[in-house]
Amino acid sequence: MQQFFSRFLALAALSFSLSQVVPGQSAGSAGTVTGTVTDSSGAAIPKAGVLLRNPVTGYRQATATDGSGAFTLRNVPPNQYHLVVTAPGFSTSDQDFAVRTSVPMNLTVPLTVAGSKTTVDVEASGAALVENTPSSHTDVDSALFSKLPTTSPGSGLNDAILFTSPSVAADSNGFFHPLGDHAQVSYSVDNQPISDQQSKLFSTQIPLNAVNSLELVTGAPNAEFGDKTSLVVNATTRSGLGAKPFGSFVAQYGSFGTVSEEATLGLGSAKFGNFIVINILRSGRFLDTPEFSPFHDVGTNGTIFDRIDYQPNARDAIHLNLFFARNWFQVPNTYDQLGQDQRQRVLTFNIAPGYQHTFNAQTLMTISPFIRRDHLNYYPSADFTQDTPATLSQERLLTNYGVKADVSYVKGIHNLKVGTQIMQTRLNESFSLGLTDPAFNAVCVDAGGNPLGLPSITLPSGCVGAGALPNPDLQIGLVPFDLTRGGSLFHFNGKKNINQFAFYIQDQLTLGNFTLNPGLRVDQYNGIVTDTGFEPRIGASYLVKRTKTVLRASYSRTFETPYNENLILSSSTGIGGLASNGVGGTSENPIQPGRRNQYNTGVQQGIGKYLQVDADYFWKYTNNAYDFDTLFSTPLTFPISWKKSKIDGVGIRVSTTEIHGFQVFTTMGHTRARYFGPEVGGVIFNAAIDNSVFRIDHDQAFQQTTILRYQRPNHGPWMNFTWRYDSGLVAGSVPDIATALSFTGAQQLAIGLRCGSQSPTLTTPITNCAGNAITSRLRIPPAGTENDDTNPARVAPRHLFDVAVGTDNLLHGEHARVTLRFTVVNLTNSESLYNFLSTFSGTHFVEPRSYQAAVGMSF
Repeated sequence: MQQFFSRFLALAALSFSLSQVVPGQSAGSAGTVTGTVTDSSGAAIPKAGVLLRNPVTGYRQATATDGSGAFTLRNVPPNQYHLVVTAPGFSTSDQDFAVRTSVPMNLTVPLTVAGSKTTVDVEASGAALVENTPSSHTDVDSALFSKLPTTSPGSGLNDAILFTSPSVAADSNGFFHPLGDHAQVSYSVDNQPISDQQSKLFSTQIPLNAVNSLELVTGAPNAEFGDKTSLVVNATTRSGLGAKPFGSFVAQYGSFGTVSEEATLGLGSAKFGNFIVINILRSGRFLDTPEFSPFHDVGTNGTIFDRIDYQPNARDAIHLNLFFARNWFQVPNTYDQLGQDQRQRVLTFNIAPGYQHTFNAQTLMTISPFIRRDHLNYYPSADFTQDTPATLSQERLLTNYGVKADVSYVKGIHNLKVGTQIMQTRLNESFSLGLTDPAFNAVCVDAGGNPLGLPSITLPSGCVGAGALPNPDLQIGLVPFDLTRGGSLFHFNGKKNINQFAFYIQDQLTLGNFTLNPGLRVDQYNGIVTDTGFEPRIGASYLVKRTKTVLRASYSRTFETPYNENLILSSSTGIGGLASNGVGGTSENPIQPGRRNQYNTGVQQGIGKYLQVDADYFWKYTNNAYDFDTLFSTPLTFPISWKKSKIDGVGIRVSTTEIHGFQVFTTMGHTRARYFGPEVGGVIFNAAIDNSVFRIDHDQAFQQTTILRYQRPNHGPWMNFTWRYDSGLVAGSVPDIATALSFTGAQQLAIGLRCGSQSPTLTTPITNCAGNAITSRLRIPPAGTENDDTNPARVAPRHLFDVAVGTDNLLHGEHARVTLRFTVVNLTNSESLYNFLSTFSGTHFVEPRSYQAAVGMSF
């Protein structure tokens, strides 16, 4: 690592003698657009108005030329743009172009005297609606996601991704399933790669009000992205560079005692900028609960994000991202765990400096070192006998540090990037478990299959002598840790370093109306196992200008790396997990990296000036496919892998431009997710694991989100209406009514079980039903028709409606503006489940109807 830094610092020093003077660039992954506005004689035009905008995302950035006619637009997210330049006495000039690199783009914009012909072709009649790129992606600006409701406290970023990206299915606690996978997401935050879980259960994610824009890549990933590639989130944060002082303060109060305060402040000069965010939140429903009515669910979240920019000259740019955060929360209980008091705390810090040097107008070098740590503590109840069915504790540290460095070169038909990524992830795991419920893993059962206590019997062979039968579902690996049968706590401690190196090269060739994206990535993975991935990637697109149609297709070979959270323990338990094997011994089978072949084909269509339609079909075949084993309904999860998976589906996005203040944004998706056993790793599974083909709980026939928003004028009153529909994830733990009849009364109430007019109570479950038993929150196939692959049980479909109204300038102030907002989440109070007793997610209800009121000030 030291040798690597030395080489790049030497290269940076050499660059000063080779460079030409060029305009300063944006830090991170964003682009810079500079230019000069002149008249027909070539003379500079000062104070000309320059507006850069994207008509679909709503992104806008405005400036004016200086005395020499020059302008600079910094921190421009990758996207297609429309540039408009105006000056008194001159005709308006406008043009379309794409920002697809961090290499600064320099334009010359000549204006003609009003009344004569303009010298720049006008292509504003819908051309900017389509992007001639081979990969499907969604561009989301803060103008859209800042008005979206928050459905999961402390997970604003994940909520924004879920609401705006097609083929992303909702899961509990701010999780989502991207294109049939679970949490296979890579984040790039100002060029810092993060492939570990960015969720409040594992870490603390960057606050949404620190984000300027998001590019959500659901198609073929470029070669610079690795590890987890079902969804790539390219985030550009807000900056104070070159800005007059701006900021905001918002105070919010809502249902479940939710209180929050959010403050931002940005300011800068031509060389310096600082933007800081400080957020705090407390909620009585911090996590999604296993019962519709939340209890024992208080949580707090606090974050500080600071971005510092410094440009000492026109060739160099330095930025520093600082992030510190804390989550603390109670673990929600069920009615079967009323005395339990388990809790979790997560502390996170992230330090990510970055350096960019422009060699000349075509070449830019970027060096992005980083260090990030998540420190998690999970605490059992003070009285462990109140914990059921098990008492649990954990302390886990994940420290990730390294550097990503590349050189970008743009000239002629080429947009080339060559780079490397070197990092180490240090894992430190400490975990304890002890069973406290004698019925959870009973050694013996009676003739009816009911569990028997019999605390002195620890082997099935002893059941017959006690007039009982051996339990056919006994998990033999857990018997030594059954505290009700004289067992002791299971303790695990492990440390391991995961060393990774990657090299990548990619190009975007523009050949007339064709765009070609060839790329190659090589990954070296050295952790619990050692492996190397060789990953060719190729994509092509073609623009039919006359019809504003983009046709595209791509192939990607990717090297998928295991989840790092609890990886050491899960790599020690083998096929069937701890419950089958214990730890170590002959069954030990570490979790291996996976290899995936992915195919995408799609079309993007601009319709008139106002509508864009994008559709993409994906097919993914993976050897060693990943998921999590969730421990009961706790936030503790353990990575597992399957022999292979076959996933295919369709994602569709329909977007309008702003039409007299109105804008509509719709995403739709359909995913088939078929997994094949055997499974490796894990601890205890909530339901039986199928070693043949089955539909995993990421599989959903259809989901859609429609966002209707209105605001006019720019800072005036606004309205946001959201309609979310989910047809229901797979619920494999309840294959038939007979299984539902074996549940506790609380569990039967959770799934809405009824037998004719009979309903269960908390203390009296329904144990048999001679009539027609139904479950209102699950869709269980009729007797004899259930099939884990072709006809599994599912969560019942749900429609969720959210409404928000507000104003960005209540008192019509010119400088300081008073803001007001009122939001209703789950307007119809739908009592719906995300999942139930899922091996991979546990049990969680969708948030009941809730209200949020916020008042603030911005300037």
